[in-house]
Amino acid sequence: ARIAIARGEIHMQSATLRLIRDGQIKKGDVLVTAELAGVMAAKRTAELIPLCHPLNLTQVEVDVALDETLPGVQITATVRTTGKTGVEMEALTAVSIAALTVYDMAKSAEKTMRIANIRLVEKRGGQSGDVINE
Repeated sequence: ARIAIARGEIHMQSATLRLIRDGQIKKGDVLVTAELAGVMAAKRTAELIPLCHPLNLTQVEVDVALDETLPGVQITATVRTTGKTGVEMEALTAVSIAALTVYDMAKSAEKTMRIANIRLVEKRGGQSGDVINE
């Protein structure tokens, strides 16, 4: 069994965060769309990153949540599989694409948003053992 958890964030102006929270972004529901994009990206990681093995993923969960303290959006991806290769790249790809989706959907409101701090939080399983970074 393998599991990887990755996180990232998007910093934005409070006004942009309010537009997202209030459903006022013209392209639609930013959080739901970003979560879906993250799941889709995890499943296609091998197509996006050279030398990355295609994996049979057993679970992909992407959580995109508003964070007033940033202000911005926090993204967490959890990916699971059973196999010989870990799923760190899939989790990191899910976070990255979810963040890019938030940016794309909200860029009409703000072009100064910053995608930041994309990182592996935790991985379990495999020869290198468990890693807990947070």
